[in-house]
Amino acid sequence: MTPLKGTLKGVIPAVLTPMKADGAPDQAKLAAHCRWLLKRGADALGIFGTTGEANSFTVSERLRMLEGLAAAGIAGDRMLPGTGACAIQDAVDLNRAALKAGAAGVLMLPAFYYKNPSDDGMVAFFSEVIEKVGDAKLKVYLYHFPQMAGVPIAFGVIERLLKAYPETVVGMKDSSGEFENMRRAAREFPGFAVFAGADHLLYPLLGEGGAGAITACANIVSQLSADIYRGFHAGHDVAAFHEKLSAARVAMSKFPYPPGLKAVMAAITGDESWARVRPPLKVLTAAERAELVRAIEGVGFALSEAA
Repeated sequence: MTPLKGTLKGVIPAVLTPMKADGAPDQAKLAAHCRWLLKRGADALGIFGTTGEANSFTVSERLRMLEGLAAAGIAGDRMLPGTGACAIQDAVDLNRAALKAGAAGVLMLPAFYYKNPSDDGMVAFFSEVIEKVGDAKLKVYLYHFPQMAGVPIAFGVIERLLKAYPETVVGMKDSSGEFENMRRAAREFPGFAVFAGADHLLYPLLGEGGAGAITACANIVSQLSADIYRGFHAGHDVAAFHEKLSAARVAMSKFPYPPGLKAVMAAITGDESWARVRPPLKVLTAAERAELVRAIEGVGFALSEAA
């Protein structure tokens, strides 16, 4: 099997962003949450993604958070920041800041406002960002999430980027939910690190040579996901872990991310400030939170396991 490009693999939570009462990111709590996840089996940290409400923050806020995490001692080689933006220069600035923080890689959405772009346009966008950053240390993981971004990353685009930037474009997060797309990418592009964006696809994707998973639910179940990843590579039977993880994801999916996951974090920590989200997202009601907790505990995943 061809070795995977880049250094990132395994379980990477799509990290939630805690907020202060005024809606500003809570830098200290974010750093503490990152440390907690690393202690609970996370191999790296997917900060500023969809789950982290990245596109509800300004570029300057994201830059300050990156600087703050580095200052708080979060190792750069454990960070995978989301650096996608519609404006090329915004993406360039975010990528440069990620490199300054020592990030092992960056997760880049395509420019997502204009829909149905041509392959030429998609390639031109990523190419211009890479060229303007102009740093051989840049390792780009493409973020394929057509349901949210409205712009898929076609295989033809991936193929052209790999040909043009074989040492820079090293992998992708596939949040489409389409396992065949992930399996095909892992098989057709040797060494290309394909991460599942859904917990229940971690185990089957590993069997196809996948790199791991970058998921929202890993904020809560990172240790269980780590047991699957490490157990699989050790040759152990992890089917029971897979079934439990899949059931936990179904339970958590009863309410939207990230409000549902933040409600669960509030329940785990006893800290109500965890429930805060930025509009247009909406905090779960007390009844919704109670229903979500019952659903999670109903599949045998006690919140005390995550504490």
